[in-house]
Amino acid sequence: MVFSVHHWAAWAPGLVGQDAWRSWLSQPHPLPSEGTPPLTEMPPMMRRRVDRLGRIALQAAYTCQADGPACPLVFASRYGDMGRSVDLLEQLAKSTPLSPTSFSLSVHNAIGGLYSIARGDLTAQSAVAAGAETVEAAFVEACGLLGEGAPEVVVIVYDEPRPVPFQHFPEQVSLAHAWACSVRPAGDGPRFRLSCHAADGARPAPLPEGIAEELSVLRFLALDDQRLERVLGSRLWRWERDV
Repeated sequence: MVFSVHHWAAWAPGLVGQDAWRSWLSQPHPLPSEGTPPLTEMPPMMRRRVDRLGRIALQAAYTCQADGPACPLVFASRYGDMGRSVDLLEQLAKSTPLSPTSFSLSVHNAIGGLYSIARGDLTAQSAVAAGAETVEAAFVEACGLLGEGAPEVVVIVYDEPRPVPFQHFPEQVSLAHAWACSVRPAGDGPRFRLSCHAADGARPAPLPEGIAEELSVLRFLALDDQRLERVLGSRLWRWERDV
C-alpha cells in the first residue's frame, strides 16, 4: 500500500505542536503524567461529557482536520476508554446504579461519535482495535477507503496507561497521547509504503531509548527515517518512505 500524508498533529502532556513533538521524538526526555487539552473547538455542553482520553484524542483530530472538508475517519485505540469501563464494573460490583451517559460513552466508537455529532459530520467512520497491530490495521482500513474512492481519510490513534486493576499486565502504554494524520492517495506530499511479511525470526532494530513502541510509527512519519520494521506476532510490518 502506497499513500501520502498531507498533515499530522499530536497531543500529550507537555507536548503541543509539531516542533515540540519532533524535538522530543529526536531526543526523548521525561514528560508530565498530568495534563488535559482545552478542546475549545468543541461546544462546552458536549465537551463536559468527554473524559481525559477523549479530549486528548479529539484535540489531535480537531488540530489535524481543522476546518477542512468532511472525510472518512478511522479512530484507532488498542485499549479504548478502559478507565471508564473499570469505573462501571466497580459500580456493578457495589450494586450502584450505572450512569446511562457513562455507559454509552464506554464503547469503543463513542469518542468518534461525539466528534461527528459536534461537527455535524455524516461521513463514514470506523473504530479499530487490533492489539499490537492497531496502528497498522488503522492504515489498512484507511487505504481501503482510499481505494474505494475517498479523496482523504483522517486516522486518529490514541491510548493511555491502563488503570490500576490492569497495570500489572505486560505491554503497558507509557503515556497518554494521541496523534492524527490525513492520508491521501499517493501524490503530492510525503509518500509512504506499508507492507506485511512473514516474520520468519526477523528482529527489528531497537528504538531509541525513551521512545515507547506505541509511538514508533509516529516517530517514523514525523522524522526523516527511511524505514521502520515492527515484528508483531507472526507478521513483520514494514513502513518505508517512498522516494
